Formats: sequence, C-alpha cells, structure tokens
Amino acid sequence: MTASSQIRSKRPIDSTTGNDLGKNNGTFNSRVVILACVAVLAIFATYANHFHNSFHFDDSHSIVTNVYIRDLHNIPKFFTDGRTFSSLPANQTWRPLVSASLALDYYLGGGLKPLWFHVSTFFWFLVQLGLMFLLYESLLNAVALSPLNRYIALFTTTWYGLHPVNAETVNYIIQRGDLYSTLGVVAGLVAYIRLPKLRRFGLYLFPVVLGAMAKPPAVMFGTILLAYIFLFEEDADWRRWWPALRKALPALLVCGILAVINIKLTPKSFTPAIIAHGVYWATQPFVALKYVRSLFLPLWLSADTDMLPFAGFSQPVAMAGVLSCVALAGVALWTTRKREYRPISFGIIWFFIALAPTSLVVLSEVENDHRMFFPFVGLILSVTWTAYLALARLLEDNRKRSLRLALCAAAVSLLFAYAVGTWHRNRIWLSEESLWYDVTVKSPQNGRGLMNYGLTKMSKGDAKAAIAYFDRATRFTPNYYVLEINLGIAHGLPGHTQESEAHFRRAISLAPNDAQPYFYYGRWLKLQGRFGECIQAERSALERNPAFIDARYLLMQSYLEQRQWAALRELAQDTLQLSPSDPEARRYLTRSESGQNELAIAEQQARQEPTPQHFLSLSLFYHQGGKYKESIEAAKKALQLKPDYAEAYNNIAAAYEAMHQWDPAIEAAQRALRLKPDFQLAKNNLAYSLAQKKLNTR
Repeated sequence: MTASSQIRSKRPIDSTTGNDLGKNNGTFNSRVVILACVAVLAIFATYANHFHNSFHFDDSHSIVTNVYIRDLHNIPKFFTDGRTFSSLPANQTWRPLVSASLALDYYLGGGLKPLWFHVSTFFWFLVQLGLMFLLYESLLNAVALSPLNRYIALFTTTWYGLHPVNAETVNYIIQRGDLYSTLGVVAGLVAYIRLPKLRRFGLYLFPVVLGAMAKPPAVMFGTILLAYIFLFEEDADWRRWWPALRKALPALLVCGILAVINIKLTPKSFTPAIIAHGVYWATQPFVALKYVRSLFLPLWLSADTDMLPFAGFSQPVAMAGVLSCVALAGVALWTTRKREYRPISFGIIWFFIALAPTSLVVLSEVENDHRMFFPFVGLILSVTWTAYLALARLLEDNRKRSLRLALCAAAVSLLFAYAVGTWHRNRIWLSEESLWYDVTVKSPQNGRGLMNYGLTKMSKGDAKAAIAYFDRATRFTPNYYVLEINLGIAHGLPGHTQESEAHFRRAISLAPNDAQPYFYYGRWLKLQGRFGECIQAERSALERNPAFIDARYLLMQSYLEQRQWAALRELAQDTLQLSPSDPEARRYLTRSESGQNELAIAEQQARQEPTPQHFLSLSLFYHQGGKYKESIEAAKKALQLKPDYAEAYNNIAAAYEAMHQWDPAIEAAQRALRLKPDFQLAKNNLAYSLAQKKLNTR
C-alpha cells in the first residue's frame, strides 16, 4: 500500500473548510488544544529575552528621530503623505499602517520605550501564527484528510514561530512592515478558504488592503490566491486556467490598484538602490538558494550582509543559483501531478512569489535576512509536508509505535534547537554594541557594519578604537558620506581640528543634497564657537529636510544662545506645527517670548536715556536677534555720542561679518583696534574677516 493511499479518507469533506464531516473526536481536539498552548508558551519563552532590546539601524530615522510619530493627530497624514514615514528623504516611502502603529506605541509607552514597541510587534506575530495554523490545516485537509493533519499544521506553525530567521523581523521594530504585510496575505487567504460567504462581497480582501498599507509585498496576494485556486479548486487542470483566473480576478485587480497607489504615494526622494539592475538580478537566484539553506541551517544570520552583487549571470555562483531555482521550480511543477503532493508545489510557488518583490525591484542590499519572513510561510510548509509523506507509512503503522515516539522526540529536539538559536539571536539584538559586533564577525567586509561598531566605541569615549574601525570601513566603503561624518566627529575628540573639518566638508561634497552632513558639521562648528557658521549649516540641513528634528533642536539652541529671539520664535512655532505636543519646541517658544521682552526693554531704555552704553546694549540685542542692519545703526548712534568707543566699532565689524560683507567688517575691526590695541574680540573678528575674504577671492 502506498503512502498516498494510506492518508486518504473516504469520509465526506467540506470543500471550503476542509473539515471532517464525520464524528468529531473530542480527545483528539483537546490534545491539539493542549499542544497548541504548549507551543504558544514555548514561543513566548523563546522571545522572553527580546522585549527590552534597543532600537537599531533604520529604527533611528523611522522611529527615534521621526517627529511625526510623536503625535496621534498625524495619523491621517500618514495615509496621504509618505514623507511622514522617515526623517531621511531617501528612506521615505508609503507605509501608513506601520507609521500609525508606531505612533500608537509611542503614545501608549509615553515616549521612545522599546518595550511597548516590542509587545505590539510580538502580539501580531502570535496572531499571524494562529492564522497560519488555520491555513495549513485547511490546505492539508483539502488534499488528504487525516487526524494527523492538525498535528502537522501545528508542528509547521511552531517551527516557523521558533525559527531564528524570523527573529530578524520580530526584533527589528521597523521591519514589522514585513510582519503586517505577511499577516494580511495569510489572513486574506484564510478568509477566502474558510469563509466562502465573504467571497461574493470581496471582504476577504480587507486584510490584504491593510497589509499593502504596511509594505508593498502584500500585493502578491492575488498571484498566491490564483495559485491556490488552480491547484486546489481547479485540480491543477491546465484546461481550467480561465475559470481559475476568473475567480482570482477581483483579487488581482485590487492588488494591482494597491501596487499603483504604493508607487504614486511614495515620495520622489525615495532612493531604493544605486546597484545596477543587471548585476542585482544576476545575484538573486543565488540569494534564493541561500535563503533555502537558511531554513535548515540558520547559522550565518547577519543584520547587515556584506554580500556584493555578481558581475553577471556568467559567473559560476550565479549559474548555480539559476540552476537551483530551475530545479526547485521543476519540483513545484512535478508535484502538481498528484493532489496529495500539492501542498509541496503550493509552498514552493508561495516562496517564489513572495520573493519576487525583493528579487525584481532593485534594492540597496542584494540580500537581507528579514526578507525571508514572508517566503518562509510557504517554504516551511513544503518541507514539512515532504517529510511527512516520506514518513507516512511509518507513522500509520501501529506496530511501529516506538519508531513513531522516536520521530516525535526528534521533532521536539529539532524545535528546541531552533528555539535556542532564536534565543541567541535575541541576545545579539540586545544593544547596538552586541548587534554590530556580530555583523563585524559574520560580515567582515561590510564597511557600514564596521563603522557602526566603531560608533559604539566612540559612544564610550574610545576615539582611538573608533577611528581604527572607521579606517577599516574606509577600505570597503571609501565614498560613504556617513563614514566621513563619523570620521569628522571622531577626529574632533582628540582635537584634530583641521582633519576633522576636512572630513565634514568631504561628507558634504559626497552628499550635497542630504541634510545629515550639514547637521553634524553645524554641531561641530558650534563646539568650535563658530556660531554664525553653525546657524548657516543647520539652516542648510533644514532646507534639505524640514522634518529633521535634531537639526531643529540644535538651531533653536543656537538661536537661544545668540539671543536671536525672532528667529527662535519663528522656528519654535514651525516645529510645533509638525509636532504640536513637542515639549522642547514649547520650551524654546517660551524663551523666545521672554527674550523679545528683553529687546523691547533695551529699545525703551535707549529712547528714554540715549547714552552710549544703552545704544551699545541695543546693538548687541539686535545682533543676537539677527537684525544686523539695526545693530549697525545702534552702534553708530553710540559713536555719535562717544566717537572713541572701540566696542561700538567691534559691534559694527561683527554685524558686517554676519552679512558676509568682509571689507567694511575689516575696516570697522581695524578702527576698533586703533582705539584699543589689546581688544581680543576685535582681533578675532579681524582675523576671521581677512581669512574669509581671502578664501572667497581664490
């Protein structure tokens, strides 16, 4: 007797749900419930050490510095403006459901507290696992009704839930987009299969629409549904392709519309990659092969891979990838021949369809471990069902009970091994230091990984070690502007001023349209006491990225220190337009209003008591408020009353200097020094104006 005849049932099956219409076995059901509870507890225990892991990588610009998620009133804006997704224009894309969930977590946690974000992600991960169990059970019952199907579905779901690959998505908060989009696809398919009454009204597409609002791969649902209908409802009969297509047509149309919406609402600033299309595509078949290997041996997981694109399809490794994918596709085609094999073919087809968005659309990295989250839903089903068919005769033979127990023990041991691997990956994701150290070990030629690990050294004040890692990173990414920024910061710690400034200026030349080089250069300038240049740099940063909240804070602080009250008030009010509840912006607004009162008092004193000292104070207030012409006029009034007032000439020099009018600035500073030769401020202003004039006349 063959394995296929062993697992068939002649009892009637509900064609839509796959439920046995014969007598229910209460003992069997209760056993499955108990095992399901054990599985949930095992998954929870495995992830118990991840809830306090810190923000990482892309979390920085999409969560930590993203001003929009700090106010729930911005939720409607998420659905109409993709710029709200990230504080970096190159990373801004349309994922409104992700941004809305982050805003809710920020509100519930009362700020940037990773615990609340992790709890939210993990909850929906458990929901997805529950729906995956229902999906697997329905698929298996549709081809071969057996009391073992629920056990197989439960094992497959648990394996997926404990797999270390998925820890890369569960720990990486911003990649909850992968989870939400996968959840939408799974929920849509479960609703289509198990709730056929929803088909008429298209309600099964509702979770798919939500999934597509989290990440574009959810639009592959229509193709996955077509594969399901063809394999299971049309019995894989190629003559029935039109009825299958007709049934899937509503889903295909809706997914097509969702794809267009994603493209239209993604900001033009979004820069997915700079890799050439041909070399990216040549690499993807081999990447798919690596993903298959990771299902069985997830030993080389890295948060940031150092894999480079292949030169072309002619490379042996590229050809190996192509041949492997062709062979896997051949297995998918061959297993469509018999109904009991079709979970294998469906799982492989799911794997390829789910990989299509990241394989065909050129992205910044040729591979990413979190990209396996969606494809593994199908691949893990194929592998489990293949193993079951191979062992079906042993499992059905009551005379080999000890062997069945041994197989069960092996299955539990397998799950335990994967759980240990996931626990270990959670520990690696604990902090920036632990994560990026792991990257330097797993991906030693990744310049970004070396740089980020160097940053953890710099955060501890170890500039020497940081620079060593930055120099290593330079060998692999010599034109990486972020690395130049960090070299500038690191060299600034020991006091290498010229070398530090050279790195900042090179960062600006490498990325002139990016706000980050200007922001960090401005921060460095402020530490050097070059306030005017600092303010100009921060303004340049905000011109390129108005939502850059750190640049706003630094510029407001600079305005405050320079007592530029009008500019401070305007920027604080503008910031509150972005984030109405921002406490820092409110504090700066209050300070600007009190500062304006100081200016009004100074003006009143100069009118009521027109002394040289009062006009000099007024000149200073005007200068600090950015009113340079008024500052010059007030200083001139002081000179009318006291012609030998060196301080008044110095104020005139500083005002012309701020307006980049070097000749009158030089003349005023020289007159101040003739009156007061040891006047250090005038010496500084003269030296700076002379240097700038020389620089601008080259």
